Amino acid sequence: MDLQKTFQQYIITENLFHPKDRLLVAVSGGVDSVVLCELCKLSGYDFAIAHCNFQLRGSESDEDENFVKQLAEKYKVEFFVQKFDTESFATENKISIQVAARELRYNWFTQLLTQSTNKPINFLLTAHHADDNIETILMNFFKGSGINGIKGILPKHDKIVRPLLFARKEEILAFANEHKLGYREDSSNSSDKYTRNYFRNQLIPGLENVFPQVKGNIIENAERFRDINILYKQAVDGVIKKLVTKKGNELHIPVLKLLKTAALSTIVYEIIKDAGFSVHQTGEVIKLLNSDSGKYIESSTHRILHNRKWLIISPLNNEVLDHYLIEPGKSSVSFQPGKISIEKSTELKLVADNTIAMLDASLIKFPLLLRRWKQGDYFYPLGMQKKKKLSRFFIDQKLSMNEKENTWVIEMNKKIIWIVGKRIDDRFKITDQTKEIIKLAYKSN
Repeated sequence: MDLQKTFQQYIITENLFHPKDRLLVAVSGGVDSVVLCELCKLSGYDFAIAHCNFQLRGSESDEDENFVKQLAEKYKVEFFVQKFDTESFATENKISIQVAARELRYNWFTQLLTQSTNKPINFLLTAHHADDNIETILMNFFKGSGINGIKGILPKHDKIVRPLLFARKEEILAFANEHKLGYREDSSNSSDKYTRNYFRNQLIPGLENVFPQVKGNIIENAERFRDINILYKQAVDGVIKKLVTKKGNELHIPVLKLLKTAALSTIVYEIIKDAGFSVHQTGEVIKLLNSDSGKYIESSTHRILHNRKWLIISPLNNEVLDHYLIEPGKSSVSFQPGKISIEKSTELKLVADNTIAMLDASLIKFPLLLRRWKQGDYFYPLGMQKKKKLSRFFIDQKLSMNEKENTWVIEMNKKIIWIVGKRIDDRFKITDQTKEIIKLAYKSN
């Protein structure tokens, strides 16, 4: 194979970037990224080099950095380098070294793509190749990541491009030897301490003993998996669009309709995955469909509630601020659910809209307090002469748990004058004697 010719053809076929684009090549110093630099140079592309020093291998890491710096000098291109305290970052965030290095690396690359001081960089190039893709597909398959996982590494995702994804490792090594390219050997690659290395050094060679063509078969299947994933996503998105209704920051799904849906486990997982739920919680959600109203399960960020005929997915309330002071003369106040505007008026025309509270101005004394409701709160519902606890009012109104938790009130001198968006207090209503009103209008986010 003529690697340079195939490289250029692959870029055109996959529409990865254009000849006039400026590129940033992520270079570790290993053979893959060194070959990628040489191919970019031979092909006449405008590129810069970026190197991450994760400081995980002592002097070896510093030697890698020096090698890549000399490589940039050889090609006469701009050089970016960043040192990371990877172990401390992993410990502080309670993540593995591999995950920490990935986060640090791509966060920095994103900064370079958006904040380059010289002429702008259009794309980041990484040296992932066909063997990397094989390892990724197998790792995702064994992890149980579904169709999306077994499609493997994409040639292009946003501004990240992998123009060597067509090439086998032996082809890259042959090119390096033919062009007498020096490169660094990462001693950690021979260790099975990391998951990928175990697949590379142990599992795949073992599979090759039984199926000698296993690598070629997986590479051929990778493109099919990509096509399958496109069709899968189109089908799933179509089903979800018919099932899910967005109401504010909540998703509402009809229980009976969902229960009748084909491929229930798959559809449920695709609905809940972006709300912090794992594939292993899919079964719990399906059980929730047949549970009593009021039952729920939670992820770190969201709750799924069975509320009568609906499954409701809503974000958990983690806001610290749960009260706001409304001073005299203030025209509006913004809070988590939305915004309340405040105005005085002599127009006494009533409106039948729960998002608007029209109160007798002579009975209202500022400041007012906007806060979350709490147990024990009560008010005198409009049209009633007896007080009622808010908890009872919510039951009468058939509010879901999420709606209750997201209910706010405005109080004055420890008296609730309005349950925001629901009902005013009868003691502060407009009467025939009212000359001026306070109008409160609520608009949700």
